[in-house]
Amino acid sequence: MSSNKKSVQLEPHAGDVETALRGLGWDWCVEDGCANYVPGEAVVISETEADALLEATDTLYNMMVQAVPDELPDAFLQVLGIPENLWALVRQSWNNDKHWHIYGRFDLVQTTEGPKLLEFNADTATSIPETAVVQWASLAAAGKKDANQYSGLYEALVEQLKTWRMLNDDLPPALLLTYLGESAEDQTNCAVLAQAATEAGFDAHLCPVEDISVSTEGNEKGVWAQVGAEQWQQFPFLFKLLPWEQIAWEEPELLQSLTQLSRTRTVVIANPAYALLFQSKGMLAWLWKAYPYHPLLLEADLEPLQGKYIRKPYFGREGQSVEVVDKVPITKMEGEYDHQQQVYQRWCDLPEDNKGYAYQAGVFWAGEGCAIGFRREKGIITNLSQFVPHLVE
Repeated sequence: MSSNKKSVQLEPHAGDVETALRGLGWDWCVEDGCANYVPGEAVVISETEADALLEATDTLYNMMVQAVPDELPDAFLQVLGIPENLWALVRQSWNNDKHWHIYGRFDLVQTTEGPKLLEFNADTATSIPETAVVQWASLAAAGKKDANQYSGLYEALVEQLKTWRMLNDDLPPALLLTYLGESAEDQTNCAVLAQAATEAGFDAHLCPVEDISVSTEGNEKGVWAQVGAEQWQQFPFLFKLLPWEQIAWEEPELLQSLTQLSRTRTVVIANPAYALLFQSKGMLAWLWKAYPYHPLLLEADLEPLQGKYIRKPYFGREGQSVEVVDKVPITKMEGEYDHQQQVYQRWCDLPEDNKGYAYQAGVFWAGEGCAIGFRREKGIITNLSQFVPHLVE
């Protein structure tokens, strides 16, 4: 496969992004751990390559939708490893168009034959601020205001949220955005979404998930959050930056309440539970069976492959617990997902620059392909890998 490896073209892209970001209120991007997110260079890609990346996400999304069997039979949900206590909500959201998939991020590898799918972060994709705001700020900081960049994520989110609101216009447009309280990064991802939601006509409120109140009884029925001193408000729209499978495994009572509230249209949730069908790495094997040798896919199976492959946990995150095997294990990332079902995907070399960094394209889908961002690393890409802006020429 190594003949497929592309080389990456870079150009200097320096400037005081920090000041530009602080001016926008995005302080967390320049704090410890995120300080190397914008490394003073930009990836240069052609318009043809950029278009191919966006088009790939549209095609792949449609392929996934088409590959899901209508009735979502038990056997299918088992193949994808969907927790059983989520089945009711997955089916309910899949069969009702009012449950709207707002956005996700496709991780693609660029090869000499065009882009190929590594995985789809369909449920709780992050790096929204970097893709929608930091890249764009980097153009100004580098004095390249006229440069072309595919970073239309924010505008696409506004449109998606508008559609979600209009599909549910029988409900008051009050939206609660929740995240794990100890994660400043998750809060900032939610903050961008809250801003987009406000533009889409929502009354949007941010809140750590620990602080919400959920009830299925009487006058208290619904999802509530404190919006002022002694003042609580009920929210018919809920956005959760919490993985569905985590809620299913760790908060089964909360899941039961949400399922009940969703059934009575007391609350409508994004991303919807059916996003987990696409999030499951089991979908990679299911797609390969549905579309064998499709040019956008890498071979994937539920059994180990011949030759070089990567083993991934179904619901792993941030590169944890993945293992690269070429007859013998070569690299193993530590992680907490070893016990999960695993999928085996054909190895594919990421494009490299002349310093030995490997590049992965993160392409956001929000109703359509809308924004590109790159991550780079000497090794397996993780949540701490550098984020690199791009320029389209």
